[in-house]
Amino acid sequence: MDGQAAAETLDAAQLGAELGDRATLVQFSSAFCQPCRATRRTLAEVAAMVEGVAHVEIDAEARLALVRALGISRTPTVLVLDAGGRVVRRAAGQPRRADVLAALGRAI
Repeated sequence: MDGQAAAETLDAAQLGAELGDRATLVQFSSAFCQPCRATRRTLAEVAAMVEGVAHVEIDAEARLALVRALGISRTPTVLVLDAGGRVVRRAAGQPRRADVLAALGRAI
């Protein structure tokens, strides 16, 4: 997963879902985004494989304030959060499973 690590921290109230015990994969999607569907499958598979990891999908169009606050400019965008909700990696575009697993390795 390419991209810079960010200093943001997100919590369950902001996400509208509980954080994973070890890490959280946050996906910003939009309704007509074909790569978002593939990204959803990839992140769900990884979350199922790695204990304590949650996958949260956020509709970018419905959560514009959060999208703007985080500087999300395209979908899909994936944020990898550590157990405390700190954004440790972010990437735009459809990620490969190996890249998601590598990013999780840094978060856990």
